[in-house]
Amino acid sequence: MAEDFDLEQLVHLEQTFYDAGYTDGFAHGRIHGLIEGRALGREKGFEIWEEIGFYEGFALTWQAIYARQPGTDQRIAHHIKHLLELIQQFPRVDMEKLQRLIRSRYKALCACLGVRPTLRADLSSGDNTGEGDGPDARQNPTRQVWALEEDTKRPTMHGLSF
Repeated sequence: MAEDFDLEQLVHLEQTFYDAGYTDGFAHGRIHGLIEGRALGREKGFEIWEEIGFYEGFALTWQAIYARQPGTDQRIAHHIKHLLELIQQFPRVDMEKLQRLIRSRYKALCACLGVRPTLRADLSSGDNTGEGDGPDARQNPTRQVWALEEDTKRPTMHGLSF
């Protein structure tokens, strides 16, 4: 029985359990990391394509409007054309750089049109400074839509003791 007992294994017992737990935890974390990474990538990818789709729809709408009007401003047509060209090459080159260029061209187009730009990237971060915020909403943020009046028909509980 003395020959079957190895003192060296007893000394490294804690490290053996640590290594086994680390290996199992690493494999488990890798699986969950892939699952969460895919979900996060899907969510962020949808946000990017929503923003780019908004810019494309905006440019195509104004292109259709200005195609029907004779003697349109050439700067507007130039900005629309370049914005649509940038959008067409979007996923094929450096996305961050191209996204900045698209936003810049969109702002320039809005400036030429006299339209207030709605920055779609800012809306997702909680900064709602886009369309829908009138001047009154920024000047008086506590303004109520409906005036609340005290309900005078409801009976009160004066004089009751419990």
